[in-house]
Amino acid sequence: MTETVTGSKSEQAYAAVKARIVDGAYSPGYRLVLAKIAEDLGFSVVPVREAIRRLEAEGLVTFERNVGATVSGIDPTEYLYTMQTLSIIEGAATALSAPLIGAADIARARAVNAEMRDCLEHFDPVRFTRLNQDFHSVLFERCPNPHILDLVHRGWNRLASLRSSTFRFVPGRARGSVDEHEALLRLIEAGADADTIEKAARQHRAATLDAYLSQAT
Repeated sequence: MTETVTGSKSEQAYAAVKARIVDGAYSPGYRLVLAKIAEDLGFSVVPVREAIRRLEAEGLVTFERNVGATVSGIDPTEYLYTMQTLSIIEGAATALSAPLIGAADIARARAVNAEMRDCLEHFDPVRFTRLNQDFHSVLFERCPNPHILDLVHRGWNRLASLRSSTFRFVPGRARGSVDEHEALLRLIEAGADADTIEKAARQHRAATLDAYLSQAT
């Protein structure tokens, strides 16, 4: 790693290892050998150890006796609760945002959804998940209630900590998700009432959760 990368070596190690966990290169149960990671990054073990401790505090890494540091598994119960909560609060935020969403916002969301549709041809679940967040951000970021908006952000951050590229596990759900995005945009464009928009947004989120739970059982 070159010195042109910003941040301390500990910060760089943290960012590098976290990125590999999030994108699935280091899957749940993967043993994190500090010396090997340090060699790969061109660092000593010290900043890598600091990075691993930070990731442990975030719940992404677990220390096991006689094993060492491993990538934490995804807790299906935590995922269930997070998605259930997010479907409620994001649905409310989207409904409250709808009257404030203008034509430029709609165009931006539709452009992102078009990228998501293109992504279906050579499916990249990590990129698709990132685009999915970009799309939904357009729909909820104009929510005038800062408390609800804060809860939505917390929900998305929790999903990130769970490494929820959900579409890696349920790639078949991706196409339906894109179609539902367009349906949501049409409701907003048509000036549908808040209850209708909120219900559609909640059902959209719940459908992804249902797909995940179906394949997990």
